[in-house]
Amino acid sequence: MKLLSYLLVLCGVWLSHSGANAQTDLPLVPYPQKVQRHDGAFIFSKKVKILAEEAAQATAKYLEKELQGKLPVKVSAKAKKNSIYLRLNPALKEQLGQEGYQLEVTEDQVKITAANPTGLFYGVQTLKQLLPVDLVNTPLKSWEIPALSIEDRPRFAWRAFMLDESRHFRGKEFVKMLLDQMALLKMNTFHWHLTDDQGWRIEIKKYPKLTEIGSKRKDTQIGGWNSEKRSGEPHEGFYTQEEIKELVQYAAERHITVVPEIEMPGHASAAIAAYPWLGTTGKQIEVPVIFGKMEDSYNVANQKVYRFLEDVLTETMALFPSKVIHIGGDEVKFEQWKNSVQIQELMKKEGLKSPADVQIYFTNKISNFIDSKGRRMMGWNEILGGNVHEWQAAEDVQVGQSLAKSAVIHFWKGDLKLVNQAVEQGYDIVNSLHSFTYLDYNYQSIPLQKAYGFDPVPKGLNPKYHQKVLGLGCQMWGEWTATEERTEHQVFPRISAYAEVGWTNLDQKDFARYQSALKSLQMRWDALGIRYTKEVE
Repeated sequence: MKLLSYLLVLCGVWLSHSGANAQTDLPLVPYPQKVQRHDGAFIFSKKVKILAEEAAQATAKYLEKELQGKLPVKVSAKAKKNSIYLRLNPALKEQLGQEGYQLEVTEDQVKITAANPTGLFYGVQTLKQLLPVDLVNTPLKSWEIPALSIEDRPRFAWRAFMLDESRHFRGKEFVKMLLDQMALLKMNTFHWHLTDDQGWRIEIKKYPKLTEIGSKRKDTQIGGWNSEKRSGEPHEGFYTQEEIKELVQYAAERHITVVPEIEMPGHASAAIAAYPWLGTTGKQIEVPVIFGKMEDSYNVANQKVYRFLEDVLTETMALFPSKVIHIGGDEVKFEQWKNSVQIQELMKKEGLKSPADVQIYFTNKISNFIDSKGRRMMGWNEILGGNVHEWQAAEDVQVGQSLAKSAVIHFWKGDLKLVNQAVEQGYDIVNSLHSFTYLDYNYQSIPLQKAYGFDPVPKGLNPKYHQKVLGLGCQMWGEWTATEERTEHQVFPRISAYAEVGWTNLDQKDFARYQSALKSLQMRWDALGIRYTKEVE
């Protein structure tokens, strides 16, 4: 029976069954919260039209394009026979939330209903997954989907994929491919890591040297951490502000919010190479060709540095409508601060007892600025202080300062007790624990089943704090993925596992069912030329 079902998937035809036991053959990732199969199927023909009320026309036009223009779009206030009907019903908001939808398939019609356009869009993604994987080469008369009822909404509001382009620049066509796949998987946040030690990738008009100098490096370390090997080739690239606007709009059309990350106060070598006065030492440096944690950071005792960062953030926020702005904040090495007369004077003046206090002092100033613009700051969990890294001296991470409560804590490293402490103190959390969500880790470290089994809500967390966990992110760090092919191998298929972690309730998750549905996704990736890792567990 499994072989027969698989062959039918290849043809884009699905068996029609009734009863709950037949639900597992649906090729859906992430899996919906409520599914009921019925007898019969909806069979496509030239008579079928896409009907939508005026308010749903944008989604209808998107669907028309995704279906290769084979079905025309018409404005209609009601459903009709031989149609795919899209309807908005704001009264469903309490039942379905901002992103939920209802999908009803009968022998006569397909109907998608949602409280707002985002939910309608996600209903369309479910419909797409029920259709043949290669619509271009599959005749319309072979399109068939089973009769069913789906009511669906996500478990978490924050379902993110992060791409690090600081280490290796990819370009907008690669980003568009990723955004398309995120949309299919109902992921709603593209976390874009645009600045770091090894490259500055965003045009800032007030500071042109950031891209003239900071976007280029002479060579690149290869062979792994601490390796002496180099590629022997220069690397460069950045996005103009017009290109960023294009990609932000492309993402918005797919109901994806782009969250930029501008690293501070550490991982700032590319900026310091462009403008040496930004650094604590003031010395001229080159954009590093090696990876890891660099020695220098922004001189947070210099008011010119704050003006620079506020200018950068102002231009960044003009490009990105996201309510959240990520400022990094991870892996700051404190030796330069400890050796700086200016920093020591700042500590004495402000009553700061440790370098971690200095970082919180700095972060709060940045948070206040971001808050003043109607946005909200996010940073890796080092912004809270505390002992996260074994290489930090214990006395350096003791904190007396308190981080601004508006900050979103992006948890990636340390004891899970830190999550408990953060939510108890009132902070919102996005959980990206590195040992479960880092896509640069190999498949032996994070096999597919481990990725699928990740739960952003830590075990033992008091239920009253569960709502403080906004969701999860999965991170594609770029140090050792020099090519697009290598990046695709690391991302696919694990991104689909994280998509289901973010969307599907725990009682609906089933790894065997997911593996079966993954076969259909893999055929879609084959058709698109996406080079995924095939031998995974």
